[in-house]
Amino acid sequence: MKKIDKSEVKKILASRFEKDLHTKLCDLPLPCCLKDIYKAAERIKVAIEKNEKIAIVGDYDVDGIVSCVIMAEFFDDIGFDYIVRIPNRFKDGYGLNSEIINELNVNLIITVDNGIAALEAAKLCKERKIDLIITDHHMPQDILPDAFAIINPKQKDCEFPDIEICGAQVAWYLIAALKEVCKLKYDMSRFLELLAIAIIADMMELRDLNRALVRRGIDYINKSKRAAFKAIKNYYQKDKFSLDSIGFLIAPLINSAGRMDDASISYEFLHTKDLDKALEYLEQIVNFNENRKDEEKQLFEESLSQINDQDSCIVVSGINWHEGVLGIVASRLSKHFNKPAFVFSQNDDYLKGSARSVGKIDILSLISKANSLLSNYGGHKGAAGMSLSAENFEKFKILIQEECAKIPDNEFLDTDEILGILDPNEIDFEMLEILEAFEPFGHKNPRPFFILENVKVKNKKILGKNEKHLKLVLSKKNKIVEALFFNFDKEPNINENINILGSISKNEFRGLLTPQFIIKEILTEEKIHRIDQ
Repeated sequence: MKKIDKSEVKKILASRFEKDLHTKLCDLPLPCCLKDIYKAAERIKVAIEKNEKIAIVGDYDVDGIVSCVIMAEFFDDIGFDYIVRIPNRFKDGYGLNSEIINELNVNLIITVDNGIAALEAAKLCKERKIDLIITDHHMPQDILPDAFAIINPKQKDCEFPDIEICGAQVAWYLIAALKEVCKLKYDMSRFLELLAIAIIADMMELRDLNRALVRRGIDYINKSKRAAFKAIKNYYQKDKFSLDSIGFLIAPLINSAGRMDDASISYEFLHTKDLDKALEYLEQIVNFNENRKDEEKQLFEESLSQINDQDSCIVVSGINWHEGVLGIVASRLSKHFNKPAFVFSQNDDYLKGSARSVGKIDILSLISKANSLLSNYGGHKGAAGMSLSAENFEKFKILIQEECAKIPDNEFLDTDEILGILDPNEIDFEMLEILEAFEPFGHKNPRPFFILENVKVKNKKILGKNEKHLKLVLSKKNKIVEALFFNFDKEPNINENINILGSISKNEFRGLLTPQFIIKEILTEEKIHRIDQ
């Protein structure tokens, strides 16, 4: 691994965006790139003119909730009545189904962030003479639902550029087409604050148009008069949100209602104009989030007893484990062991699971190898869900571990993240400014990691309620670096020389801004050798 300096860091990060075509909002692809979008918009226009009954059917994650809010606010603004129905994870399961259709007495259903696999539901809509417009971004199967219109950039004959967008963006594009066909003066930028949250929460590629939308979106969030954002600022005593606030604070809060209870609470929270109501909803949501953390901690600890270090990937299960946190536990396990993780909850003779990837491994293509054992599965490269009968579980476990064992070692590491060996003298305010210019970090724009070699441990202190975090004062050639090691798994001795891998972040303690190093791992010689390969 080569030594790098600030100018090299700048060059490497800039090269990630060299092929981006849509770097400004005025460059965004137009609605006409999306197949069926005008067909759908014309149908909605007719429904508005005839005062037909419309239902918006969403999903229980952040992207699905935000998609519902975007559609609902457009209808609010034109004074048109509608119904929003967000399936309950525990009672309804995922997406549009016959029970939901039976309870909706409407002429038109618009799905947001779901529907591309709703073959049976589409058939029932046809029988009931309900027009179905599907807006989705998940991977289509070979057979598409028989719907009035399908708007999904991943359809074979769709001309949208090859950049993955989330469900909320597809809904936003539908409103842009509606604005055109209804000849309305309507400011589409008012939704940027919501789009930024959905893009980050749904782990979309943070390049090209997604990057442009998120970078502008954070400005809109900070200027926003939305009651939900005011409530979060009040509750957490924040003056402004940073890009990290979306991924670490706002998105987990919005997600927690759907994980632990009912996502419609988060929908009402984002949708309400009343600050007092927003504060009431937020209190419920904060409670859900605390319960979510407790549940997650418990399942993570229960999972550890089932894991064999020699296995090529992590496959764990439990009776009636809380379905709302399976994905988060899978994510924690995959990061902790640096292996793909599959976490299942067993209910009678049936298991539902969530999977998370690491490095460059495509988890969806890995799961597809076990297709014959699964009742259903879906998702994208980094995250997926699946279900299967209990009698197939052991077979699935064996097959997925065999397939995972065939994956080359270097696929488990995303070495694109590790930029090189850094001299501690390079960690300063100028470096913080360089890194900030390339935010937000995430999928396809990973947070830059650096190796610090032979740094001496001058001081150490254990932090946190559960004593799980470590603060180190490190030195090399008279340069002092403060470092934090969250959930540390190795504790160095005072005066020991260590090699560390980590990232650089801002420490804003008591209003004083200083750069700090966040340790991901204390490296062994063997690990350094593997990174070099």
